[in-house]
Amino acid sequence: MLQHLRVQAQGSDAADQTRQWTSSIWLAVVVGIAYFLAAQLSLSLLTPDGVAVFWPAAGIAAGTLIALGPRARLGVVVGTILATIAANLLGDRDLGSATVFAVCNGVEALLTASLIERYFGSEVSLNRLRNVLGLLGAAIVGAAASGIGGSLGFTLFYGATTSIFAIWQNWFLSDALGIVTTAPLVIGLASAAREPPPQSEAIEGLLALAAVAAMSLVVISLPAEPWKTVVPIALLFPLLLWIAARCRPIFASAAAFIVAVAIVWTTTFGIGHFGDPDLPVADRILAAQAGILMVALCAYVLAALFAERRQHEDALMESEARLQEALSAGAATAFVWDVRTGSSLRSANAAQILGYEPRQTLTAGNFLSRVHPDDRGRFKALVRGVRPESPTYTVTFRFKRCDGWEVWLEEVAKAEFDAMGRLVCLKGLTVDVTERKRSEEHQRLLVAELDHRVKNLLARVSVVITDTSPGSGSLDEYIQALDRRIQSMAAAHSLLSQNRWHGVDLMDLVRHQLAPYATDANTTIRGSNFTLTVAETQGLAMVLNELATNAAKYGALSTRNGRVEVVCNRGPSENATNLSIVWREIGGPAIAASPQCGYGVSLIRDLIPHELGGSVDLVFASEGVCCRIEFPVKAVTVTDIKGATSGHPAASATSLDAPLQ
Repeated sequence: MLQHLRVQAQGSDAADQTRQWTSSIWLAVVVGIAYFLAAQLSLSLLTPDGVAVFWPAAGIAAGTLIALGPRARLGVVVGTILATIAANLLGDRDLGSATVFAVCNGVEALLTASLIERYFGSEVSLNRLRNVLGLLGAAIVGAAASGIGGSLGFTLFYGATTSIFAIWQNWFLSDALGIVTTAPLVIGLASAAREPPPQSEAIEGLLALAAVAAMSLVVISLPAEPWKTVVPIALLFPLLLWIAARCRPIFASAAAFIVAVAIVWTTTFGIGHFGDPDLPVADRILAAQAGILMVALCAYVLAALFAERRQHEDALMESEARLQEALSAGAATAFVWDVRTGSSLRSANAAQILGYEPRQTLTAGNFLSRVHPDDRGRFKALVRGVRPESPTYTVTFRFKRCDGWEVWLEEVAKAEFDAMGRLVCLKGLTVDVTERKRSEEHQRLLVAELDHRVKNLLARVSVVITDTSPGSGSLDEYIQALDRRIQSMAAAHSLLSQNRWHGVDLMDLVRHQLAPYATDANTTIRGSNFTLTVAETQGLAMVLNELATNAAKYGALSTRNGRVEVVCNRGPSENATNLSIVWREIGGPAIAASPQCGYGVSLIRDLIPHELGGSVDLVFASEGVCCRIEFPVKAVTVTDIKGATSGHPAASATSLDAPLQ
């Protein structure tokens, strides 16, 4: 298995190496062809000592290395060396000098690209001024270094008669201009290939470049007199400014390259000022080089400055958008209130929070007029009370929106003062705290309601404790009775809590109170379901608990054959709001006609009339206890229960008037 994996890894490495070699070969071919053509063009215009006036081939090699990165070193260097040797051999140079020049050109490209990569990263674009200046510096270092070897090659192999410093100077100027004018174009083309410009920008840029090309030929070809060197180039400035302001730096690089080619072409063929035969060749070459450098630097600096401005604008817009999203998410609006003029400037989401139209102007006076009258005086007092030593304030107030809605706002602001200590403006945030205020009010009501309910519950417990004692035969009986009644109250409280104190279903309450004693055979619950209020739930729970307890101790639930039926329904009429509950015990032991009545019986008979305004008819019949409870309900919610035996569904519903089976 390991051997198989090792073979696969070796095969993969071999395939990668093959692809890398193939890419390097193709790159060497492409760079070599481009370098050779540019070199042939440059060799048509030489200085008196045989050095090319303008060497754009250096920019092709350096720009390709900068754009593609270290992986392109082999292909670019090989293509550069081979193209240099071929171009020089086709001229009047021998193999020795051609080889020296080729090595110098290859080292120049490597050195320039390495400096850029070291100080500016692997992916460099000319949309920042520091990158433009960095490219200029790298071009100067690379051209100066290669010029040393080139001047030595001219002296040793070419038999130059001029000084070595003059040769170096011409080589340096030629290669530096070539890198400065051509490398940005190559870098820009690579950047445009990765991220193409929009179609509208591309069309506008191409039209501008066509205008630059036409204008360059016209302006630079003008007669020498009375024009001077700088005047024709200055006439191109509006076009360069247009391109730099409207398009990406790639178009400015292309414009600079076009102007450079036009200057070299007119100088080579003796056209216009740069080709004036009356001027010395050295002067014409120096003027051409100065013109090329001036146009290139002007175009690159303008393009970088405008690109940085666009980047800053985009970053500012993005930051403002994020700020607006944050303000909207926090229901806040930022404002600046100029106290001297009374004008108020607010963030874009102010219309959403304050309720006015986006185009509507809301002055400080209009804002204050919409503050609630009860809060307006306090608001003004806080604003007037700011001082240089205490410049901030926080105020919460009610505000009537322009659409009529009233909201709660909280304003946090800081004042600014002039040198004389006079209030100039207020800056801060206005936050919509309506939901918080509603939550606080709801919480206050809940606390008040909880306090009320706890007091009622404690009062009930106190009454139970007091009234349970007289009917208890012993301390154990007292404790058991008290615990049972408190547990009944707790069960009702638990049901209310489960329903968030919105009420309890009557059937659930009956089942919970009968649960300790109920079986499938001894309990039947029928009728219609009702939703009880809190007071109805608490009162009826205590009554049902006493009935269930008495039935378990003395009544139907104390024997095996006994059973209890509970029927719930409305009052006599269909639209009645009275709730009727009939408790009937069947099959239990015989009951005395007048049993001894204790606290439980008193609670059954008195609690409903006293607390719910109803009536209770409790009868101790010989066949079993029968209790009819009736009281008015505040909100009737009815659901038919089609019979339930110990909580299980039955076959049919039975009305109160039907005979109990």
